[in-house]
Amino acid sequence: MAKSTPSRSSDRMRSFAVALMCLTVLLCATVLAPASAVARTYTAMVIDGDTGEVLHEYRADHKVYPASLTKIMTLYMLFDALDHGKVSLSTPMKVSKRAWGQAPSKLGLKPGESISVKDAILALVTKSANDIAVVVAEHLGGTEIKFAQMMTSEARRIGMTRTTFRNASGLPNRGQMTTARDMIKMAVALRKNYGDYYHYFSTQKFRFGNRTYGNHNNLLASYYGTDGIKTGYINASGFNLVASVNRNGKRLIAAVFGGRTARTRDDQMKKLLDRAYLKLKEDGEIMPPRPRFSPDEKILPADAQLLIAKLESQREAEQPGRVDTQTVVSRIKPETATDGWAIQVGAFSDQRRAQEAVLAAARTAPDVLRLTRAAVEQQASGTGVVYRARLLGFEGETAARAACAALRREKVACIPVNAG
Repeated sequence: MAKSTPSRSSDRMRSFAVALMCLTVLLCATVLAPASAVARTYTAMVIDGDTGEVLHEYRADHKVYPASLTKIMTLYMLFDALDHGKVSLSTPMKVSKRAWGQAPSKLGLKPGESISVKDAILALVTKSANDIAVVVAEHLGGTEIKFAQMMTSEARRIGMTRTTFRNASGLPNRGQMTTARDMIKMAVALRKNYGDYYHYFSTQKFRFGNRTYGNHNNLLASYYGTDGIKTGYINASGFNLVASVNRNGKRLIAAVFGGRTARTRDDQMKKLLDRAYLKLKEDGEIMPPRPRFSPDEKILPADAQLLIAKLESQREAEQPGRVDTQTVVSRIKPETATDGWAIQVGAFSDQRRAQEAVLAAARTAPDVLRLTRAAVEQQASGTGVVYRARLLGFEGETAARAACAALRREKVACIPVNAG
């Protein structure tokens, strides 16, 4: 009996140690995990970009996590440095071991390598590269911590009273908070103070090394008039977006936080923008947006074709975000084109998704597809209605296959079809 006592005592000590370890892990998780009170909170705001009038707001002052919307301020600081001659677009910035060690999304440059200021801007705008955000922070601030303090000070200066930055990328940090209202203030200040650099936010693709990176802001290719600015996501925030849209000289700036998916976030943003433009139209402030012409002013590009079809539809006033598919096919017919061959980029049960797919495809390879016509064809099927997203007007099978090959090189699925 006496010999078994040390064994029981040892077992008790091991049990105590395990329990203590579990408690420590639980406490650490509680401290490091984002507060549930603000996790994935939906907030939104839309303003008239010219007058500042609030057209819609929902919990616009509720604190949320900015995620990669943080990089808008990182870029703001970089534009300021450019404006004051501290750097030029060709200035090389070195990658540190700390920058290299950042979590994705990232370019993956190795310690000791360099990236130019211009490429850094494009990497932040399109790829939303966390490693490059740290490269910028360390180049301008010495350390990322000091740079985050500089970001917060600048945020206060431009009126962002409820925003605090702890890093340059937007990766999870409990202390890094903002609001929809503050994010819109930042977008307004950026356009006002550094408008010469704002065009970078409309960049749809960025080639670096042997890879091409697309912009995460899907509205650039799917919502007419969008010219910026950025998306963001971490698990605690959900899917976020700040967007700027200019139609016929009337600009709207909007922010949406807490989307369940990128698609639901985008759809919600489009609904809010549609309602805002419809409200302005009813108030007599704007006319329907004018289509944009191709440089030779002879053939309308696909997005303008879709827009004209929407404006000519009698239902547009009631459903500003939809397209009359019959109008797209029957009314937009340049006399010089034939309907022999086409390429199909998708078949959908949802009309709007088909519209977005054909518009995005047309913008992916504009040189190849400039003389084609965008079409969303409605066809009955055994399970309901199918909307086929097509680009029409190829001279023959060879031209259609060549265009399809160009799209496939850009990771866009398509098939050539005989539409005659």
